[in-house]
Amino acid sequence: MTSMDPIYSGMPAIDLGTEGWHKPWSGTNGGSCVEAKRLPDGSVALRQSKDPDGPALVYTRDEMISFLAGAKSGEADFLVA
Repeated sequence: MTSMDPIYSGMPAIDLGTEGWHKPWSGTNGGSCVEAKRLPDGSVALRQSKDPDGPALVYTRDEMISFLAGAKSGEADFLVA
């Protein structure tokens, strides 16, 4: 990936490179988790660890701030209730 390549939600995660992906948290789910990567423009890409070449969802910094604040306050609890 060069700085001129377009970054978009749903692009193949492999196109974002293999370096810099992190598992922000770890659970007891047998190694299946979400991986995150901060991109040069400040946005964040998320991918499924079981499918590292699959699609990446790309969120702006502000979208991630809103999501994390909502998750911390319990607004996303309905997703696993």
